[in-house]
Amino acid sequence: MVKEVTSLTLCKIDSNDMQKCRPAVTGNNPPPPVNECCVVVKSADLACFCRYKFYLPILGIDPSKVAALVAKCGVTTIPRNCRGINTYI
Repeated sequence: MVKEVTSLTLCKIDSNDMQKCRPAVTGNNPPPPVNECCVVVKSADLACFCRYKFYLPILGIDPSKVAALVAKCGVTTIPRNCRGINTYI
């Protein structure tokens, strides 16, 4: 019997855990991230995640809101491939 896949891990982020951050990166005036979201952000491999930044809009995520999320979670070390205009950080 084959077990159904219920989550996917990408850059040390479980897709189910990623949902904890969705409210903070969608909509016009997103709420501040919840503590559980910041735990996910702080444990993520951001250098890896940045390689997928161009796909964020496809998922309904505003890259500029991700930059705010990372800052609100207190992450200060930004990988080089995440910096620049129109990037998420």
